[in-house]
Amino acid sequence: QVQLVESGGGWVQTGGSLRLSCAASGNIFRINGMGWYRQAPGNQREWVASIRPLGSTNYADSVKGRFTISRDNAKNTVYLQMNSLKPEDTAVYYCNVNGLSTSIDDFDAWGQGTLVTVST
Repeated sequence: QVQLVESGGGWVQTGGSLRLSCAASGNIFRINGMGWYRQAPGNQREWVASIRPLGSTNYADSVKGRFTISRDNAKNTVYLQMNSLKPEDTAVYYCNVNGLSTSIDDFDAWGQGTLVTVST
């Protein structure tokens, strides 16, 4: 079993910043990809950003230049620094981590979600 615990969501005004964290624990042998998704009310879950083991990153066009994803492999933790936030960034943010468990099975785990609210 692999568990993800997210933190860092909250309320912020337009133009503000927030930093999300997601720590993985449990029967982890190796973590491969780590990423963030979000789901706004009435919308489907959408991909936001991802980071590979050696640090290469990809971003959705809607957040490019404003959000930065990073990871600390020693802590099995992924971060999302969100700057210049807009009301349309309001959503529940979910982290996603995939890799190999200690029993050498693939795992694909999701966090519980953290709410980010950006007010005008």
